[in-house]
Amino acid sequence: MGAAPAGVTGRVVAGGALIVAASAATAWALGFPQSPLGGALARAAADSAAVVAVGLAVVPMLDVARYRAELIRSATGPLVWASVVWLLAELVRLIVETARAADVSVLHLGVQTSAEFAFSTTAGRSSLAGLVAALALGVGTLAVPRTAAVVAASTGIAAAGLVARTLSGHLAESPVGGLAVAAHALAAALWCGTLAALVLTVTHRGQWARVLPRFSQLSLICVAALLVFGVLGAVIRLDTPAELWATGYGRLLSAKVVLTADLLALAWRNRAGWLPAARSHRASASLSRSRSLIELAVMTVTITFAAALAVAG
Repeated sequence: MGAAPAGVTGRVVAGGALIVAASAATAWALGFPQSPLGGALARAAADSAAVVAVGLAVVPMLDVARYRAELIRSATGPLVWASVVWLLAELVRLIVETARAADVSVLHLGVQTSAEFAFSTTAGRSSLAGLVAALALGVGTLAVPRTAAVVAASTGIAAAGLVARTLSGHLAESPVGGLAVAAHALAAALWCGTLAALVLTVTHRGQWARVLPRFSQLSLICVAALLVFGVLGAVIRLDTPAELWATGYGRLLSAKVVLTADLLALAWRNRAGWLPAARSHRASASLSRSRSLIELAVMTVTITFAAALAVAG
């Protein structure tokens, strides 16, 4: 069996892009004037592509060894495209961040200014790390046979690129805060990205029955890390509870907390009903994909708000 049909993949990508755009506009309104729309949108696009790349790199590991080759084949094409989108989005983010720092429009940005920002600032180097990771991931996926060892290496490259991107933004100047935001971002990427990868690669009932229970176990670990490190980061970043409604950053954080709570409730509901049905082959592939897409829509909004937080901080 192959990857999800092209029509399904196209609708997923188009729907995700619309959700990111609408969520970025909403986040801008909540975070104004601390969260610039262009920066939030560029960051959200790069973050979303990186998250999907991480998920596509790791998803073959969710299947048993006997059938893993099927998921490796299904994930190869989407992983190449996710790497390309990540590379382009990261380049756009670098340009937007450079223009913002230099206080000029993108059209008036010079090559020398861009190079200086990329190599001499923390934000620039974090973008370069994302660019290098996306390029290495895409080239490696195309050029190297996809064995289990290569899958593990691809996961490492994608995760390293994602974590390196947290060097800029809120909490980056605090060692403990930096660790918290890096662990928080990686946990979110594994949870959200792997679910996106399942939608793009899993095509029949038997596959869902095998991989969904393993994904559920992975997601429990990710959610625990997400909550612990998210709370730690918020405690370090906020001086007083009043900032949660009195500042643009606080309003964005409050909205993200509400979205995360909704997402956890939805995930728990799916775990209670959808997971047993899928495990016993009572849930069709279409039903499993529909349940995943609903959860992914909420995840996409949450990731976009997290991106707005990063540029606001």
